[in-house]
Amino acid sequence: MAHATDTTGTEPTRRDFLMLTTGAFGAVGAAAVVIPLIGQLAPDAQTVAAGAPIDLDLAPIAEGQAIKLFWRGKLIFVRHRSKKEIDEAKAVNVATLRDPQSDEQRTKAGHEQYLVVYGSCTHLGCVPLGSSPGEPKGEFDGWFCPCHGSHYDSSGRIRKGPAPLNLPVPPYAFTADTKIKIG
Repeated sequence: MAHATDTTGTEPTRRDFLMLTTGAFGAVGAAAVVIPLIGQLAPDAQTVAAGAPIDLDLAPIAEGQAIKLFWRGKLIFVRHRSKKEIDEAKAVNVATLRDPQSDEQRTKAGHEQYLVVYGSCTHLGCVPLGSSPGEPKGEFDGWFCPCHGSHYDSSGRIRKGPAPLNLPVPPYAFTADTKIKIG
């Protein structure tokens, strides 16, 4: 007489062990495929950093000096303006400007000595001169685009030449007296 196998027992069988082992190997194999796939879909660190806001300490920028930096792949000029430059910018009759904006609209109250603008001429996207020592600042003590002759004042406003608009002001805020966050 043949013996029947008892399937109601609590003892693990060799089949149970093989099923558990096969399931574990399958889970590890799936994870080995899915984790790199998800990693490939995420943006790289350079892309993430390019869109992230940047903090800038303005204290090392001497009066009359301008620096250049990149945010989101665009050139930014940050200029520490002198009292003379601020006074000249505020004295301009806004009604005479091609793109009328007052100096107060282009700077932050209480921090008028710092001007933050995109560093791309609004005519054809050239990089205006006037941020480095020895570079011509144009007729209005600001920036000069040598490619087509646009002149900007110390507030980044178009004063002469083919450019239709002022140098745009990027989104920024002061986080301390000499610290800003761009973006």
